[in-house]
Amino acid sequence: MNRRHRKAAPTGSGPARCTVTVTVCRGCCCGTPKIPGLDHAAQLAGLRQAIADEARLRVADCLDACEHANVIAVQPSAEGRKAGGRPVWLGLVNDAEAARDITAWVQAGGPGIADPPDILDLYAFSPSRRIRQTLRD
Repeated sequence: MNRRHRKAAPTGSGPARCTVTVTVCRGCCCGTPKIPGLDHAAQLAGLRQAIADEARLRVADCLDACEHANVIAVQPSAEGRKAGGRPVWLGLVNDAEAARDITAWVQAGGPGIADPPDILDLYAFSPSRRIRQTLRD
């Protein structure tokens, strides 16, 4: 298996590396006019502001799950992973309520630490193994 080498996280600013990571797709279909009626920039800004103290937010060009646009993947913290948490992929996140449910879950600890709101079951999907590798640490 191929392992990517990463630089050490900078100290002093932003959440530590052991926090939850929220990856927001903003490529091919997600974050584009293909999903009408949603202010994509406002959604991203709202997510960034809401989880700034609890999680790391990153933007991906394309997570290759276009049929589920807009896609958000929530990866557990180190503590959450030790408790059995695994990445959760959420699709069709095209309304403010869904984004608020995701941020509330992340603020509570995310995968492995806190149970997601039941409504998020409607958004969860399992991507293919090839797609899941996009988020591997």
